[in-house]
Amino acid sequence: MKKTLLSLFLLMGVLVLAACSSSSGKGDASSASSGTDTSGDSIKMAGIFSASGGAAALGEPEMQTLKMLVDQKNADGGINGRKIDLVTYDDKSDQNEAILAMKKALTQDKVSIVIGGTTSGNSLAMLPLAEQNQVPYISVAASKQIYMTEDGQARKWVFKMPQDDQQAVERILQYLKENNLTKVAWLNVANSYGTGAHEEFGKHAADYGVEPVIEDEFEATVKDAKPLLTRVKKESPDAIIVWGTVQESAVVIKNIRELGLDIPVLASHGVATDQFIEVAGAAANDVVLPTGKLLVADKLEDSNPQKEFLKAYNEAFTAKYNKPASTFGAYAADAFAIATKAIEAKGSDSAALRDYIEQELGEYVGLTGVFNINADNHMGLSPDSFAMVRIVDGKWTLED
Repeated sequence: MKKTLLSLFLLMGVLVLAACSSSSGKGDASSASSGTDTSGDSIKMAGIFSASGGAAALGEPEMQTLKMLVDQKNADGGINGRKIDLVTYDDKSDQNEAILAMKKALTQDKVSIVIGGTTSGNSLAMLPLAEQNQVPYISVAASKQIYMTEDGQARKWVFKMPQDDQQAVERILQYLKENNLTKVAWLNVANSYGTGAHEEFGKHAADYGVEPVIEDEFEATVKDAKPLLTRVKKESPDAIIVWGTVQESAVVIKNIRELGLDIPVLASHGVATDQFIEVAGAAANDVVLPTGKLLVADKLEDSNPQKEFLKAYNEAFTAKYNKPASTFGAYAADAFAIATKAIEAKGSDSAALRDYIEQELGEYVGLTGVFNINADNHMGLSPDSFAMVRIVDGKWTLED
């Protein structure tokens, strides 16, 4: 296997990590490591995540992962002898807070690189500032629009770690075709994450022989989706696709079960976390979704190049925080590993870091998948980075 920076996780799996300071609860910056030298020749990095609010199930493990890795790196001497000066912001799942945090990170903290943007809406709101200030920004959200303009060009200063919505939608469509589920109900959350995926569904459904019998949306704050689902029930679909993140998807899927809709339910990779199972309870059972391979790492073939990295990351995170690692935290881990490789090679000059990631990183085996970032593709993941999983008795299982 190629030597990559993610060997860091193998080391972390057997080390006792120093405790990191807590994230800011008010959108203020905080240092991720008490050992960081903010007055000397340090490397300035920002992490901006939704560690509280509606997207906390996604953003909290991202924030925790980045702090854990920075602490470990600084304890090991930093990068080429330079400590990482990490400032973190909790945007509280609010776009205006995310914009404010990004502005502070770039203009006041003067960071060399930014990691974050838990939700697609927040990432999209933050990215213009990164481009204006010419600082590389590695997003941990899903929308294809984050790293690609409307005309299909890569955004110069923006990179993205998760698989995009087009890949996730097409993986679901492939699954529907393979299982002869041709008439479906499409339901998405009414925000940029949901509408972007709905657009991709509209583009590609016919290619897989899938016909929507109803297409509708629900609010991120939905409390009762039964009126919407009553309309769905009248259309007698073969399956229902619920496209959202943890909280709202759990509400909709609970209501599906309560109405006795005994048909396959598919969800987005936005619910690929144990918190979804906790919130949805028994209603989560038999939900099928595409996700990265962290949740089923122990079920992968030993020959899979990601397996040892996935297991080591999960062990390190669990030892640190006394809970299983999250797919969303893995996005932050990949972002940090790529940023570290760039800093090792080029120092802290933002333009040099951007150029390295785009032009010199090469093939990189990460937690989310095998990345091949280039000038035309600032994500670099292929569809096979996804696994289709089913929740069975509250556990993640590989779908046959």
